[in-house]
Amino acid sequence: MKPTLPATLLRTLAPWRNAPAWHIAFSGGLDSTVLLHLLVSLAKLENLPALSAVHIHHGLQAAADAWPAHCQSVCDSLGVPLRVMRVQVSPGASLERAARDARYQAFMQVMGAGEVLLTAQHRDDQAETLLFRLLRGAGVRGLAAMPERRPLATGHLVRPLLAVSRGALEAYAHEHQLKWIEDPSNADPRFSRNYLRRQVFPALTQRWPQAILSLARTAEHLSEAQGLLDELAHMDLTAADQPSAFRWLPLPSLVLAPLRDLSDARQRNALRHWLNPLTRMPDSDHWASWYALRDAKGDAQPLWRLADGQLHRCGERIWWLPSTWSEFSDESVSWPDPRNPLELPGNGQLMFAGKAPEGPLSIRYRQGGEIVEVPGRGRRDLKRLLNESGMPGFVRGRLPLVYRGEQLLAVPTLAGLSASPLDDWQLHWLPQTCDQGLS
Repeated sequence: MKPTLPATLLRTLAPWRNAPAWHIAFSGGLDSTVLLHLLVSLAKLENLPALSAVHIHHGLQAAADAWPAHCQSVCDSLGVPLRVMRVQVSPGASLERAARDARYQAFMQVMGAGEVLLTAQHRDDQAETLLFRLLRGAGVRGLAAMPERRPLATGHLVRPLLAVSRGALEAYAHEHQLKWIEDPSNADPRFSRNYLRRQVFPALTQRWPQAILSLARTAEHLSEAQGLLDELAHMDLTAADQPSAFRWLPLPSLVLAPLRDLSDARQRNALRHWLNPLTRMPDSDHWASWYALRDAKGDAQPLWRLADGQLHRCGERIWWLPSTWSEFSDESVSWPDPRNPLELPGNGQLMFAGKAPEGPLSIRYRQGGEIVEVPGRGRRDLKRLLNESGMPGFVRGRLPLVYRGEQLLAVPTLAGLSASPLDDWQLHWLPQTCDQGLS
């Protein structure tokens, strides 16, 4: 006997029954209306987490101005608190993608630790997503379509209806005489998904009645394949994820040699897995820069520019630099009382450990030609000392140099130059951390 829709939903949500709260993404359309009604009905019979609804108002069409009131009316009738959030959709090549990005940014603001956001995408949506991405030439990760669950902010995004057809949702809505919003934009064939839904899928299902079910099943197979690729990437990255000599540098990095020993396909798989939380990846035609970086001579310092940052190679190591890394001021800064830590604009913090030297001091950045007194070695060129240390080139321009008058007093992180042999102090630099660079 086929399980009922409430039973299917309850089984799918079993792992999340102890979450602090469930938030329902409530557009007011058919799918989310059914999901909301189902959950409220189940909550009368089962001990579920606290329910609330979130409606995102994109402001993209005049008709949408009436939707918050409708959603409020539905939530009031069901006894569910509703939060309406207005978002600004950035103009761009894809209005659909921009609206989605704005929507999920808003959802992340709602999420608390361990809480769950429930969205109402169903099996037909999954089939549409697979075909849409197939036509765009997506790889295995893209063709795996929408996962049933994934992290979102400090909680989880769960799609509990992915195994349910649109027809089953429509039947439930009519049985319970639910009222929902019909979005006029859903009839606009200029939007790719609408074209697939209204033009392509009717033709496919007329010839192959099980087309939607088969495509959704294919997405499940591809999701499993992607899981195996992720396991392989984890194995390959474990060998390359060795500590750097610059542990104070808060940036992701990998040793190049273990990656170079892999086939090109495994290299791309490992890098996609590593970079996926950090940046949007290029398509398969734009990996030539990776090979150029990988194969450059050892004394070169090539980089690969990506959408949200750069991949740098320094010697036999590659480093990820998010776009925000370069956002700092290289103007001189005074340090009137070195006993207190100094915040550097966009460049972290400097502090002395032990008995700090007498001030006032100043912070400057490299201009070239700096000379520093090295204990036991006399006056040395700073550039040569940095070369000897192997410090990555992208750090050197933002290395804070501590001066007393015109004397270069200390250089943080550089052996022998961050501590005084006579006075009892050490200079410590905590570089600016970047959430994107550390995720």
